[in-house]
Amino acid sequence: MDKKVATDKRSALLVIDVQKAWDDPGLGHRNNPNAEYRTADLIREFRDHGLKIIHVRHFSYDERSPFRPGMQSFEFKDQALPAEGEIVITKRVNSAFIGTDLDVILRRLDLRRIFVVGLTTDHCVSTTVRMAGNMGFEAYLVEDACATFDRSDPWGRVIPAETVHLVNIASIDGEFGKVIRSSDISYE
Repeated sequence: MDKKVATDKRSALLVIDVQKAWDDPGLGHRNNPNAEYRTADLIREFRDHGLKIIHVRHFSYDERSPFRPGMQSFEFKDQALPAEGEIVITKRVNSAFIGTDLDVILRRLDLRRIFVVGLTTDHCVSTTVRMAGNMGFEAYLVEDACATFDRSDPWGRVIPAETVHLVNIASIDGEFGKVIRSSDISYE
């Protein structure tokens, strides 16, 4: 099945939580160690084609969280540093739409086709894609530019990161948006 998707002037790349906090080895095993490099490639392509990029970062209420301003771990990873003039949104919950002006920005700029990348697939990426679809945006989750970690169920059984990733993208595809790979994107 052909999943090629063309960008146009109404397209935006939404980069979710590509922050240094995710580098903590205490988080355990993760899938897709190349996600940040795929993200960097996409950022470069969107810039080269004059398309909008919106960077989202997480700011935790938890005083012990590495997602607190002033900490090195709060900063964007080198692969996803915003360029001058690019929009940066700070969120406090999983969805980039809740408590932010993301919806207003997208609509004001007439951006209808949203390509979402970042960390983690099952939390902030999934939540944002689901809301984007529900709000009428044409949402694409770029799965090879996303990653997650092993999770434990309520009984302590470990669910491998790859399984967590696959289950989440399967539940999104065709329902809230489309799941594609970075190689499926063509630039107009």
